[in-house]
Amino acid sequence: QAQLTESGGGLVQTGASLNLSCEVSVYGFSSLHLGWFRQAPGRARAFVAAIGWSTPPTFLTRYADDMKGRTTISRDNAKNTVHLQIESVKPEDTAVYYCAAAKSRRASWQGIHQESTYDYWGPGTQVTVSS
Repeated sequence: QAQLTESGGGLVQTGASLNLSCEVSVYGFSSLHLGWFRQAPGRARAFVAAIGWSTPPTFLTRYADDMKGRTTISRDNAKNTVHLQIESVKPEDTAVYYCAAAKSRRASWQGIHQESTYDYWGPGTQVTVSS
């Protein structure tokens, strides 16, 4: 049974770094595209970042325009985990953060920013940035 579990959420101070992890229990982890989305209060869920499958150490990555420069997505194929780091967080980063996985044989990298690309989702973890 596929399962994704996010961790690392909670209360974070403005200006601090946020580090989230997601443990992915899906067969064929190394062949999955992995992504992070977030949903702020009263807003639709939005793409944050994605990392593709490929031969380490180089992986394809993609970031939402407003997250570039302070966001890093990474994966550890040995531990079946994907990480998201956001530096210098702001109150606007307050949201529920979700990790997601897509089977690379079916998913298009061009559509990696779209929710419909993904096959599996975690329940989400709340992140609140205090001002």
